[in-house]
Amino acid sequence: MESPQRKFQRLQEIIDKHEGKTSHLIPILQEVQEEYRYLPEEVLTYVATAMKLPPAAVYGVATFYAQFSLIPKGKYVIKICDGTACHVRGSEPLNFAVKKDLQLLETQVTTEDLQFTVERVSCLGACGLAPVVTVNDDAVYGQMTPDGILEVVKKLKEEG
Repeated sequence: MESPQRKFQRLQEIIDKHEGKTSHLIPILQEVQEEYRYLPEEVLTYVATAMKLPPAAVYGVATFYAQFSLIPKGKYVIKICDGTACHVRGSEPLNFAVKKDLQLLETQVTTEDLQFTVERVSCLGACGLAPVVTVNDDAVYGQMTPDGILEVVKKLKEEG
């Protein structure tokens, strides 16, 4: 079994990089989430202790900002815009197609192998490209169709 010191070594390196400054809590949590792909409760507790903050303060920040997640996310986070323009232009069939392909139940957002997370978002700020989808906030796919999103997922599966 891995020792707590070894388990949190990378976490401590992130905190040390920011000199443990409480004013750096958000960037610290961003880096921690990038490392773990979410913010586990034990990690939030460790951050609070290491930074000499009340656990409730760290948890409050982690739950206030939508960018943070307390549940595991997949390697590929697919965001499907459900804003007015995207909804009117067919975002619902995109969501249905990708969730069916990934065998996600109605309330399930992440595949069991932690490869994919599918999220509905209120707006991706690209109404002119509606319906729009992003992958890991890097790749933007506009005027997406159900077949198009399935092709994107297929390519991501091939990448592993």
